[in-house]
Amino acid sequence: MYQHILAWLNDVASDLHATRHDIHAHPELGFEENRTSALVARSLEEWGYEVHTGIGKTGVVGVLRNGSSSRKLGIRADMDALPIIENTGAAYSSKHQGCMHACGHDGHTTMLLGAARYLAATRQFDGTLTLIFQPAEEGQGGAEAMLADGLLERFPCDALFGMHNMPGLPAGHLGFREGPMMASQDLLTVTIEGVGGHGSMPHLAVDPLVAAASVVMALQTVVARNIDAQQAAVVTVGALQAGEAANVIPQQAILRLSLRALNAQVREQTLERVCAIIDSQAQSFGCTSRIEHRPAYPVLVNHAAETEFARKVGVDLLGADAVDGNTAKLMGSEDFAWMLQRCPGAYLFIGNGVSRPMVHNPAYDFNDDILLTGAAYWGALTESWLKPA
Repeated sequence: MYQHILAWLNDVASDLHATRHDIHAHPELGFEENRTSALVARSLEEWGYEVHTGIGKTGVVGVLRNGSSSRKLGIRADMDALPIIENTGAAYSSKHQGCMHACGHDGHTTMLLGAARYLAATRQFDGTLTLIFQPAEEGQGGAEAMLADGLLERFPCDALFGMHNMPGLPAGHLGFREGPMMASQDLLTVTIEGVGGHGSMPHLAVDPLVAAASVVMALQTVVARNIDAQQAAVVTVGALQAGEAANVIPQQAILRLSLRALNAQVREQTLERVCAIIDSQAQSFGCTSRIEHRPAYPVLVNHAAETEFARKVGVDLLGADAVDGNTAKLMGSEDFAWMLQRCPGAYLFIGNGVSRPMVHNPAYDFNDDILLTGAAYWGALTESWLKPA
């Protein structure tokens, strides 16, 4: 049904590959995507979009209107990279030491640019298309920043859609799921305060490191003994920092935690139990504790009607064998969840290949073979959602 889109994009495939490789070679961290934003804005302007920059600091929005329909569609891609040293060996490897596109946002941006180019050239839709290129998805609140800058008030949408590549799924296959699809994330920084002293005289000190170690072990019981076994939650202690010398009992220990859940009630229960355990464990060792809580992401919940619509477009484009309408939930988090709290829509996965490295791995690389599929999907979704009467 949409083979004309794939055929059109095939003629510009080399351009898409070059764009992806260029973005990959010049990765930028969250809210520093100045070069990438400029590339996106320049391309959209060249193709006839109304371009708005500086939304959420480095975010870009492109608007294309065609026909007379009042219907409005929004599609979002993320642009930021990660503070990881690249180890892909690719000819287009990162030129910025310690920074790489280890999550595929270079591919996400390129797929949406490919669709943008196709839709501007063909204009087989009736309504308003809003393309959102978001900064700082990797835990820095880029979606919130764009929303705070009036994204949906300035560019109202009837529905919003986003896509993420997924290693482990067959290349180009699409995964959809109605309802909760990705987990919430809460970040905690815990300071356990004791009394420092000489390592040979522990009775004259109050050791926060021992208290912190006990906290780490006690937290392992939260999911196992407090959360319904039919629900999902994850408690991760990602860092424990205390002391500098073998013969010194430190004054304090710092823990950094992430909590995840697929249900708002489970999220609150997990947070409550974690905080109670930290406080009680610290007190039992004669220490005090201080908890700084940052609620990073809500649960990502796909809306039923929009998810089913998006799934049908995938089937029409690729066939039923390449589309999973009940793809597995993921305990990872995604700040597109904030946008879905404000506007109906859906988030989907596109397979990056079964045997390719997982995201956030130094050897990860976005699969160029799925660029056309992803771009074609956005083109098909637009033509279907904004179908001329």
